[in-house]
Amino acid sequence: MASTSSKRAKALLLTPAGLWYGAMLVLPLIVVLIFSFGSRSAVGGYAPGFSLEQYANLPARFAAFRNTLTLAPIGTIASLIIAYPLAYFLAVKVSAKWKTLLLVLVIVPFWTSILIRSYAWIFLLGGKGIPQLLEVFGIEGLRLINTPFAVLVGIVYGYLPLMVFPIYVALEKLDKRLLEAAADLGTPPWRAFCEITLPLSMPGVLTGSMLVFILLMGEFLIPAILGGGKVFFVGNALVDLFLQSRNWAFGSAVAVALVALMLVVVGLYTRILKRFGGASDAGLM
Repeated sequence: MASTSSKRAKALLLTPAGLWYGAMLVLPLIVVLIFSFGSRSAVGGYAPGFSLEQYANLPARFAAFRNTLTLAPIGTIASLIIAYPLAYFLAVKVSAKWKTLLLVLVIVPFWTSILIRSYAWIFLLGGKGIPQLLEVFGIEGLRLINTPFAVLVGIVYGYLPLMVFPIYVALEKLDKRLLEAAADLGTPPWRAFCEITLPLSMPGVLTGSMLVFILLMGEFLIPAILGGGKVFFVGNALVDLFLQSRNWAFGSAVAVALVALMLVVVGLYTRILKRFGGASDAGLM
C-alpha cells in the first residue's frame, strides 16, 4: 500500500514537468515533422500534403550542413583544448583567495550580449584590426574577417565559459590526496595526470563538450556576423527558409535532418568518450 502511494506521489510530482516537456519540446518537433512532408503554398508558408520531395531537396543545402558538421566539432575541440588548462589552473593551482575573482572574470563576457561581442570581433579581425597590426611585421594582405577562421574564433570565444565551468566543477572535486600519493610513489606528473586527473575529470569534459557542441549545431548569429554571408551554418539556412523564402516545408525538412544528425553524432561522441573514460578508470584500478 505504501509502495502504491509512493508511486502515485512520484507520478504527481513528475506530471507538471512531463506536461511542460511534451508541450515545449515534443509537440513542436511533431509539428515540424508533419510540416516536412508538406509543400510551400503559393503565397509562402505551408501547404498540407504527404511527399518526400523536401527531403530529396536536402542536397541543395549541402554547404550549410558541411560547414556546420565541420566547424561545430572543430570549435568544440578548440574550446576543450583552451578550456581544460584554464579549468585545471583555477581548480588545482589557484589559491582560494583569488579563485572567486578569476571565476568571475571567466563569466564576465556573458554579461554582454553575444551580438555586441561578435561586432567587436568584426573590428579586431577587420582591415584596421589584427591584419593592420601584422603589416608592421611584414605580413601583408592577410584577410581574417568573413572566413571560416573568423567564425571559429567567434564561436570559441562565445562558448568557452560553457566548457570551462563543467570541467572546473569536475576538477574541483578531485581528491588531491591521490596526486600526493602518486608523487610519493615516484609517479611522474604527466603519468599522474593521464591516469588520475584526466579520467576523474571526464564527466566534466563530456558535459562541457556536449553542451558546446549541441549549441554550435544550431548556431546562426556568429556565422551571420563574422562569416559575412560566405560562411553559413544550418541555422542560417533555417532563418532564410522560414523568414525570407517562407518555405516552411523545406525548412522543416532541413530542421528534421539537423536533429537526426545531432542525435547520431552526439550518440557516437558520447559512446566514444564514455568508452575512453571507462578504459582509463580500468587502467587506474
